[in-house]
Amino acid sequence: MAPLSKAGAALAALRADLSGEVLAPDDPGYDEARSVYNGMIDRRPAVIAQCANEADVVRSVRFARELDLPIAVRGGGHSVAGMALNDGGLVVDLRRMHDVTVHPGSRSVRVQGGALMSHLDHATQPHGLATTGGRVSTTGVGGFVLGGGSGWLDRTIGLAVDNLLGVELVTADGSTVRATEAENPELFWALHGGGGNFGIATALTLKLHELPEFSIAMLMYLPESGPEVVSLYREIISTGPQEASGGVIYLTGPPEEFIPEHLVGKPLCCALLTYAGGEEDMRKLAQPLLALPHEAEIVTALPYVDFQCMLDDPPGMRNYWSAEYLSGLPDELVDVFCALGDTVPVPTTQHVLFPQGGAIATGPAEFPVPYRDAPWAVHPFGVWEDPADDERCVQWVKSVRSAVQPWSTGAVYLNFIGDEGDDRVVAGLGAENTRRLAAVKAEYDPDNVFRFNHNIAPVPG
Repeated sequence: MAPLSKAGAALAALRADLSGEVLAPDDPGYDEARSVYNGMIDRRPAVIAQCANEADVVRSVRFARELDLPIAVRGGGHSVAGMALNDGGLVVDLRRMHDVTVHPGSRSVRVQGGALMSHLDHATQPHGLATTGGRVSTTGVGGFVLGGGSGWLDRTIGLAVDNLLGVELVTADGSTVRATEAENPELFWALHGGGGNFGIATALTLKLHELPEFSIAMLMYLPESGPEVVSLYREIISTGPQEASGGVIYLTGPPEEFIPEHLVGKPLCCALLTYAGGEEDMRKLAQPLLALPHEAEIVTALPYVDFQCMLDDPPGMRNYWSAEYLSGLPDELVDVFCALGDTVPVPTTQHVLFPQGGAIATGPAEFPVPYRDAPWAVHPFGVWEDPADDERCVQWVKSVRSAVQPWSTGAVYLNFIGDEGDDRVVAGLGAENTRRLAAVKAEYDPDNVFRFNHNIAPVPG
């Protein structure tokens, strides 16, 4: 840490140089700026640099290196582990950098590093185009994509990293670099799942796909119907087209118009079928689920951008999530999954089963995303409000992981988990990939400046 006089002078210079705003603990707006999606995270950075452009990011990194401050990077601030914040260091806050430029002719889009899924989807929707995004609109594009990127469209058009065309990066020494298949190809490979280990992504270029229609069937059943619901859903996914996705979710009836009043606050099993196409074809796929007696339904075509914000969770709740990727979904596991749905500890927590397959499984095998081959994933999604519930909610998430362990492939999508130790980071990247990634890390960040992430330690190749 630099002497106070040097630190004060450097901070004054940073305030003068940045086009954006610089916040220290005594400044108005500091507490708001340090709040993130997960209400369990309470960290106090020494400086928050709210960058307005790439030059601001460069200047901020050099400021932190001069003072030997740790650096955290905030895009959407949606990381369950609170990786967007640190204590006593610098936060490079990219939220002012959220421009999205669509190129319909080349079916590509350039997205600044602080953009959310809502910025991206609202920009591409008027062109009838889309790319794989997160399952809520508040997710930051940068962290989502560089971490692999699983969403409602991944079975149709692949994981987000399968659609990555280029990244503009500020590295640990304050340099700028571009990574594509042709420029710095080893770095480009590393950015397909290696997350924020190699620099700060100030912009990403993504491939777009035609999506003129989108439709959903969301059906609510009593929990005792769960095994039959999951079995029917399994059959629809296994025999249907890759345009079909969604999930089965154990939840508590929300206070929404389509939920009968007597079911609000009651446990339910929800079958969600999403379809990258029109309502008529979707209804044919969903017919077995529609024929099963259910309590409520939404069956409709709607713009993809509108669906993306339907399931947004409120910020500030306490969160603890995890996931296990599965080798299959045999009847025994169906029963285990459904029984676990009956143990959800608080009304706001959800117990989720996602399908994979389709374009996920047939995508590029060389990227560091070892969960690609798993056909299903279980995602215990702990969300609650009262700190008194911390222990039991965290323990429930861990109990789900433990119960499905016999069917686990061992791989995991790192964006779905918090800080679960080094072994889980390797599980999210693959052992051979981790060694290769460590060499890339040594080249671009030999001092491990960017370590507030699912960290890869630098090891020269």
